[in-house]
Amino acid sequence: MKLVIGYLYGDLMNIYGDTGNIIALKKRAQWRGIEVVVKNISLGDKLYTSDVSSKPDIYFFGGGQDQQQELVSRDLVLSIKGKVIKQEVEKGVPLLSVCGGYQLLGEYYKPHKGPKLPGIGLFPTYTVASFDRMIGNIVIESQFGKLVGFENHSGKTHLKKGALPFGMVLKGFGNNGADKTEGCMYKNAIGCYMHGSLLPKNPKLADWLLRKALETKYGKEIELESLDDSLELQAHQKALARFS
Repeated sequence: MKLVIGYLYGDLMNIYGDTGNIIALKKRAQWRGIEVVVKNISLGDKLYTSDVSSKPDIYFFGGGQDQQQELVSRDLVLSIKGKVIKQEVEKGVPLLSVCGGYQLLGEYYKPHKGPKLPGIGLFPTYTVASFDRMIGNIVIESQFGKLVGFENHSGKTHLKKGALPFGMVLKGFGNNGADKTEGCMYKNAIGCYMHGSLLPKNPKLADWLLRKALETKYGKEIELESLDDSLELQAHQKALARFS
């Protein structure tokens, strides 16, 4: 089996260890004998060409500052990238987005200065910059159990009616520091504020993304080979004990 990971705007949107999520996905696939190609996709690039083998089977979109988000918003909306990403998610292709990437996959992000930055509307959310810095370790309860991460954002994201949160905050701020929600899920796409990076300390979530990618690509149920996650789970439990 083979997986293509589409790394969206990794040269512009990569703060607080976000690339570690790519490393975790790649290594956890390779340890199971799955061939992995990481495709970097940035300003002006196509998501894939007419060559079907170049088509990403899973997407990752990290965080960035306002200046970078302005560039990326324009590229997503004015090109067909945003439209294609939404189409792929509708087909079941999994996606993980963090912080700035999460914000630009909602309806819009309103920075302190300047106009709203339009998002692609994948998630039924909107984000408004605040003067409150929400920073620190975060623990949430989710369908994947307790997840741990690190957040650092001033944008406050609000879920629209009917939106499904990624999880509920046990410690930290989450979407906006008020309603106890963190992130948003739509089909196999996840948006959240959990840097850290997220996947190395939460291997169950990493494997869910890999499994969904393989099942969507190959059209059949996939059971991933078990890995020795003793170190990953030790890091996870240490974080829970320290931050809960």
